[in-house]
Amino acid sequence: MKLYYLPGACSLVPHVALEWIGNPYEAVAAGREEIKKPGYLAMNPLGAVPLLIDGDLVLSQNIAILTYLDALAPQAKLFGSITVQDKAKAMKWLAFFNSDLHKAFGPLFRLPAYAEDNQPLADNIRRSAAEQILRYLAIADDHLSRHIYFGETLCVADIYLYTELRWCKLLGLDYSALRHLESFYQRVAENEGVKAVLGQQGLSA
Repeated sequence: MKLYYLPGACSLVPHVALEWIGNPYEAVAAGREEIKKPGYLAMNPLGAVPLLIDGDLVLSQNIAILTYLDALAPQAKLFGSITVQDKAKAMKWLAFFNSDLHKAFGPLFRLPAYAEDNQPLADNIRRSAAEQILRYLAIADDHLSRHIYFGETLCVADIYLYTELRWCKLLGLDYSALRHLESFYQRVAENEGVKAVLGQQGLSA
């Protein structure tokens, strides 16, 4: 089994999942130029990570990859449980972090082309994006006021939010007013699978 990833990107989530499963796998760091080359685009026309290859199966999209890995190794409890209802709850949070929150980071990583030469517009777009991220993080923070994780135990939804909090730190986006997030971040960072993956990707804790 082979996983293509970009260091620190959302592909960190299935990378940790593979580490939790414990079966042999190969993790391949794919540079931003490489994922736009014809060979990679033939596997994933979006030119994005993560990309998982398992025999003849070539699978993109985090939720699809994580669902597949969970089905292969249910004993690993990637969604924090083996019960249908509890897995569905964790999946709800995974979808929220994967879709709504992740999308909100887009303008902070790359401005729309129409705003590149318009500084006031660029500043407004970045400010609005940061405000939207904090609104979404407030929803997660409210959950953490009553729970330790987003599954019954540590699960892939938690790793997704952990990854996005890493992005906040990278971008200098201050979430300290949401007082449950940093302790959550530190709890997740102590997981041995997370530590192993950060080391493989050359990232600091």
